[in-house]
Amino acid sequence: MNKMIVANLAYRPLRSLISIIAVAVEVTLILLIVGLATGMLNDSQKRTRGTGADVLVRPPGSSAFIGLTGAPVSIKVADILRKQPHVVAVSPVVVNFSGSTVEFIYGIDLKSFEDVGGPFHYLEGGPFQAAYDILVDNLYAAANKVHAGSEIGLLNHKFRVAGVVEAGRGARRFLPIATMQELTGAPDKASIFYVKLDDPKMADAMTDEIKHIPGMSEYNVMSMEEFLSQMTPDKVPGVSTFIKVVVGISVVIGFIVIFQSMYTAVMERTREIGILKSLGASKLYIVRVILRETLLLAIAGIVLGILVSLAASPALHYKFPTLPVEITKGWILRAAIIAVVGAMVGAIYPAFKAAQKDPIDALAYE
Repeated sequence: MNKMIVANLAYRPLRSLISIIAVAVEVTLILLIVGLATGMLNDSQKRTRGTGADVLVRPPGSSAFIGLTGAPVSIKVADILRKQPHVVAVSPVVVNFSGSTVEFIYGIDLKSFEDVGGPFHYLEGGPFQAAYDILVDNLYAAANKVHAGSEIGLLNHKFRVAGVVEAGRGARRFLPIATMQELTGAPDKASIFYVKLDDPKMADAMTDEIKHIPGMSEYNVMSMEEFLSQMTPDKVPGVSTFIKVVVGISVVIGFIVIFQSMYTAVMERTREIGILKSLGASKLYIVRVILRETLLLAIAGIVLGILVSLAASPALHYKFPTLPVEITKGWILRAAIIAVVGAMVGAIYPAFKAAQKDPIDALAYE
């Protein structure tokens, strides 16, 4: 049977190749798009941790994620937080979301921001020198080919790149906090407060203490660990739905192509099927032949799709340094299972249609 299956696929090389490519596209689509979503989320986790904060304090009614509400509060909250026991530094930050580049931009007070997370590591240039200076990280600089002294446009203004810093400090671009407040119409306001403690183990206890400060019971206060635990595909708004849509589209692509390929193959092999049945082949045998052919096509497509994805991942990161793609073993396994199931479901009807053919009619087929 195995020799016959391979011979059947080799006899129709173009159709077999199209089916293999369709499955490969399905697998590649799942791995790259899900890998991109996962990579960006994990990168955001690392950069948030890189701020050095132990506790995050956000405005009342804010969502689970930075900057999505645009609900700034008085920057004087930082003074209240600094007076609390175990607090060694507080940095107010104005967060602005850039839809064009899908990233958060921070307006920071440089001194307090470095008090919380340590000094920036400058790869080029140095700190802010003027109101319309900007700091960018090395990945943004590489992706946009900018250097210290370059000009970039942001918020309808031109900014001079004062320095290029090592990536991993929350955002990829940083403005002076006063400039960000002015440009966003939020004078003396902040979107989030990063709090550094003398002992990180006190983070959970400190969140409770902050909530008991008069007037701050409604604030969204979380330890860094609690916040990062919320940054998963299942908990970030829209990411889980996005992944399900991608998987759904991929399955439909694989199903339609496999169905069409195997159905056409069955129609073209009427006489062959009749000969097999006249030689004593059972209906189950015919079904097994069709399904095993499909499985072989699916396996070949899966291998091709994985190889293409693994090759494309570093290539994409090289071309777009700020867009990391993480292909995990777990999603490789899921993509393989999804591709196999989709292909087999697509082949079931053609397989049973082949099994129902009457051997006499099939042998008389011209």
